[in-house]
Amino acid sequence: MDIELAASRLAALGNPTRLHLYRLLVRAGDTGLSMGRIQEKLGIPGSTLSHHCRALVQVDLIQQERVGTSLICRTNYPVMRGLIDDLAAECCADACVTGK
Repeated sequence: MDIELAASRLAALGNPTRLHLYRLLVRAGDTGLSMGRIQEKLGIPGSTLSHHCRALVQVDLIQQERVGTSLICRTNYPVMRGLIDDLAAECCADACVTGK
């Protein structure tokens, strides 16, 4: 994974409100949640929610889809898994094994 892209995604999740939002969407599964439902759960103004969603959309961690009059937000699971897998793949990669 591109280091700059990974850093951007991790930075977006570094905000407590965005992390809480992201966790809600991860837990919601493929169906996602409407902006109204997210706003209810987080208890934040719509403009604040839009700001935080935009930050996550910009780094492709979430996707939004208009369904009728609702805007549905969903986790982009392939991107999430790619980020997690990339971090896990680096685990102990440079550890020195001396055999002693």
